[in-house]
Amino acid sequence: MSSKNAAQTRTRLLLALWDLGGTQQEVMKGQLTKRIVSKTKKVADYQGIFEELQTQGAIAISKKGYSLTSPKGLEVLREGLKSSDFKFEGTIVGTWAANALVKWISQIDVAVTSADVPVNRRSMIASYDEFKSVALEVYDKLNQNYNLDDLVPIYRIRREIGDQVSREQFNTWLLEIQEKDILQLQGGSIEDSAPDKIEDSITTKVSGLRCYAKRLNS
Repeated sequence: MSSKNAAQTRTRLLLALWDLGGTQQEVMKGQLTKRIVSKTKKVADYQGIFEELQTQGAIAISKKGYSLTSPKGLEVLREGLKSSDFKFEGTIVGTWAANALVKWISQIDVAVTSADVPVNRRSMIASYDEFKSVALEVYDKLNQNYNLDDLVPIYRIRREIGDQVSREQFNTWLLEIQEKDILQLQGGSIEDSAPDKIEDSITTKVSGLRCYAKRLNS
């Protein structure tokens, strides 16, 4: 694969990942490769590009799928789309690609501008210690601003942190904070029993549904 073709493939890969919601959630491997792997190639032919983007910090790879990191992944995608060398191969452009470009054009000013400005630590959280610091900061802010009487809904913490961390990693690290007796995760009912708020809480096999966090010490 020539350097020009590799650059085009990288951009198509990032565009597909962005269009599939890769900045908010992990995209299953099969879902992504179905879009980018042409009939004349195999998934293995793209392995080098996946590894290059991972090393570059544009994407994150797990056993199950891929996610687009912010802001680095968005920056690389933006530069790729702006390149004079970028084009789609063949004579027919897939509907997904055309629709993704329309969506990118309509949203890019907001998406990339917000990613370029480091407001309130919007970069990806890379370690437990960083997550603990951010989570406790969010806890204190919510507790104070909304007079929550030291019982802060977990869904509010998750949503405040947003796409700085994956859902699975949020669960793992929040439970680790509990194990260290910094926060206690408690049951109870969500104010309006909204399914999305319950989903954004934490459910474990041992303790069941945990909806609130209570700070035990600093």
